[in-house]
Amino acid sequence: MDGGTAVDDAGLKALLEHLPVFWWEVDEPWRVRERAGDAFAGTGALRLDPHPGTPRRYAAFAGLADLAPAAAFIRDRDGRYLWANHTYAHLYGTVPDNLVGKYIEDFDAPAEAVQFRALDQEVLTRGTPVRHTLAYRRPDGSAGQAVGHRFVVRENARTCVAGIYVDITDRLRAMVQWQEAEENLQALRDHSGLPCALLSANGRVVEASAAAAELFRLSLPDLVGRRAHTLLAPEPGLDGLLRRWNGLIARRTRRVETCAVLLDTEGRQRRAQIHLTTVGHSAARARYVWAVVTHQSLAHEAHPSLTAAQIRILSLLAAGSSNGDIATSLKLSRQTVDYHLSRLRELLGAATRPALVARAYVLGILAPRTWPPRSATAGHPLSTA
Repeated sequence: MDGGTAVDDAGLKALLEHLPVFWWEVDEPWRVRERAGDAFAGTGALRLDPHPGTPRRYAAFAGLADLAPAAAFIRDRDGRYLWANHTYAHLYGTVPDNLVGKYIEDFDAPAEAVQFRALDQEVLTRGTPVRHTLAYRRPDGSAGQAVGHRFVVRENARTCVAGIYVDITDRLRAMVQWQEAEENLQALRDHSGLPCALLSANGRVVEASAAAAELFRLSLPDLVGRRAHTLLAPEPGLDGLLRRWNGLIARRTRRVETCAVLLDTEGRQRRAQIHLTTVGHSAARARYVWAVVTHQSLAHEAHPSLTAAQIRILSLLAAGSSNGDIATSLKLSRQTVDYHLSRLRELLGAATRPALVARAYVLGILAPRTWPPRSATAGHPLSTA
């Protein structure tokens, strides 16, 4: 900076008071000499007091302000730049030396120059700092936004205007994208018709779709906050489901496709195929898991669990096997097969062989969309590390 345009120590000190971070300077014995910035103002989180009698040093302030991540400038009443840091100059695609001594109109479009001069005059007239959001045009032509302070400083007996701003363009864009993604997810959750719920790592329902609430015969507010295990019917497969859940939370897997028997508030059960997917991959342990029910059986009253032999008989029956074929395949006598079929008709409320097969599918005993027919619980979970 050449003579006549350099800013003095008091001006830089006033500028740094509005820096949107907390900074401090210590000497070799680690005593605090100077500090400023409003990042911790009013929080009581940090208290630093300068050593009494320590002289202020212009070079320290100049170096700190020049390399601050916030864009800062000082202009006189005529709109001429007395000082600017590298971050501010970067907004115009130049360096500080090319700004000093020039005027607002040398770098900004006429409409923006009028706006900036009006802001300068407002601060000079009021004499108090003004905090506001500023719209400007980036070097690449795109619209930008910055937030910060503009305030009065004294420079070599002159009243000037200083400003310090943080570019929030990228942050605002990220917020808009996040809001759009949240709205899309909410629309998908609420209008897809799929029962789905966001579960915390300890298995509590955080969010849920209306279809999920309907599945359990609950209102949505009553479903949110419930423990997931209270929505599952007790059955032997729960231990395996818990192991898969722990694998998800520990990030040994990211996705699991599994089956579970769901229990609604009226005591009815239905077997469901569920996709479990962890949310976020930055932490050591997953914080949330999305659970989506992709297929579900007909709701029914609880019935005694079927034996492995009975489920195998149903699978063979669905494939078109005769009683003799079933007996040969399972190495059973014809009388034993007849007994199992009679027992299955009683348990499932089906009088004929086709009715038995139909009931086995609608109750979720046999897996849908699979050939040859097999048990709905016999598949392996699909997982991806």
